[in-house]
Amino acid sequence: MANPEERKGKLTLLLAAATLISAFGSSFQYGYNVAVINSPAPDMQRFYQNVSESRNSTVSEGVLTLLWSLTVSMFPLGGFFGSLLIAPLVNNLGRKGTLLFNNIFSVVPALLMGVSEVLESFEVIILGRFIVGICAGLSSNVVPMYLGELAPRNLRGAVGIVPQLFITIGILTAQVFGIRNILGNAEGWPIMLSLTGVPALIELILLPFCPESPRYMLIQRGDENNARTALQRLRGWKDVEDEMTEMRLEEQSERAEGQLSVLKLFTFRSLRWQLVSIIIMNMGQQLSGVNAIYYYADSIFSSAGVKENDVQYVTVGTGTVNVLMTFAAVFIVEASGRRLLLLIGFGICCAACVILTVALSLQETLYWMPYVSIGCVIIYVIGHAIGPSPIPTVITSEIFRQSSRPAAFMVAGSVHWLSNFTVGLVFPFLEWLKCSQQTKHKGHQVLKKIVGLVPKERTS
Repeated sequence: MANPEERKGKLTLLLAAATLISAFGSSFQYGYNVAVINSPAPDMQRFYQNVSESRNSTVSEGVLTLLWSLTVSMFPLGGFFGSLLIAPLVNNLGRKGTLLFNNIFSVVPALLMGVSEVLESFEVIILGRFIVGICAGLSSNVVPMYLGELAPRNLRGAVGIVPQLFITIGILTAQVFGIRNILGNAEGWPIMLSLTGVPALIELILLPFCPESPRYMLIQRGDENNARTALQRLRGWKDVEDEMTEMRLEEQSERAEGQLSVLKLFTFRSLRWQLVSIIIMNMGQQLSGVNAIYYYADSIFSSAGVKENDVQYVTVGTGTVNVLMTFAAVFIVEASGRRLLLLIGFGICCAACVILTVALSLQETLYWMPYVSIGCVIIYVIGHAIGPSPIPTVITSEIFRQSSRPAAFMVAGSVHWLSNFTVGLVFPFLEWLKCSQQTKHKGHQVLKKIVGLVPKERTS
């Protein structure tokens, strides 16, 4: 028998392949669809207006803002409904089977959004965003669950962050494609929206060659032979009896409980603090506003005083920083621990938000404040990338056992996507109100000058 210490930390070719295929085919799409409508937003809004006018109806600025908010927020709303499907699908189809089935919710909306301009229908885009949101809601939780059950214990943290890394790569890819000279223009945005189907097709071809989760096959299906075979392929050696014994003990201890539903999960006193922890982490992750940066990056940087021609490049730069810091988190998570990275990450985000608020308030007074605003956004992204973004799914996978894990991911996913939906829907109205107040303030100043309440500026 080989020394267990020699096996520690072994990343086999099959485990690496399963990690990359599932993360690219599923997690990448989540990130891509978060940022895909940021750069082409003005051209898409013109399309909305033109379609409405062709139907002999006018669209006010408020209605257009509402339609665009729905376009953005239908994605996280679909994510919420996708998260409700996690437990029934992973318990019946398995982890790998659910990921394969989930590609339906990517290919169909890719086709719908790709032909929206030909059909002259913005409703098709809104529907497509909702359906691809279902895909993201499932993949954002099933991929970490799948990889957490494939990886050896000492690699679960690093492997568990890979899906978040591919989410950031998806965001960056959408930001690069969104450069106006590439696809972020009036002709290219339908192609840009439809490209989300490409990773799904690749996953449909390659993922069947990867194994199903051994824990799922043994504990939930009772298929010991296939579980052992899959584990041997994943570990790269024949002697896997230690892990098989561990899984059998877990199966025996959970046989009396059975699969926990969400309602049962909330009634278990022994799981109360674990449940509270994942709810708070997912609320903090999303309500901190990280996805508002990617949904409306160009608008945010324009408000911060960035020149119009430079906005798209600042956006890409922010996405690049996000990828690099998440990549760094893959290597430091095991050494630093989950709790420390969360505390440091949220601390950096909090400090950056406070300074950003002050900088935005003073940007018309001090000419260099826009640079401070840009720096604060980048620092915020760095803080979020090393802790709040990747760690919650890793912890959810680790602190719940096989019987409660699907229900726990269902709860975590629901909180995640409802919070995401709130940010996506509310943010443009906050910005619209801010612009309205600024316009009103300037109007009052002009009126005061006209009626003589404020001395007019001297002219030479």
